[in-house]
Amino acid sequence: MSLNDEERQILVNLEKEKALNTYAEIDILRQAGLWNNIANRLYYAAFHAVSALLIHDRHNFGSHQGAVIGLHNYYVRTGILSKEDGAFYSQLQTMREKSDYSCTYYATEEDTAPRIEQTKQFINKVLALIE
Repeated sequence: MSLNDEERQILVNLEKEKALNTYAEIDILRQAGLWNNIANRLYYAAFHAVSALLIHDRHNFGSHQGAVIGLHNYYVRTGILSKEDGAFYSQLQTMREKSDYSCTYYATEEDTAPRIEQTKQFINKVLALIE
């Protein structure tokens, strides 16, 4: 997809807004103890932040896996983001997939709660690369 600068900026802003709004949903879900839903929201908040960065920097991706590959190729391998950042994003994706699609996996507070603040830090780090 070919975007002009104005269209690109609109998409970047929409993705940033989506990342922050999705992350904000976590407080409500935490009060209800909905840990599978929190796993989903953590990943999607991070995904939208990564999408904003990839779009901003004119990298094409067409799927969730494409976003993972793009993050690793353009930002982790180049040292812009750490290997730990890349691993964390991949862990969020795996946790989301298991909680969404496996009838035998249930995200727990022990697994999920520590990732809430980590996700906020990850999002802030990724979005700072756009500024």
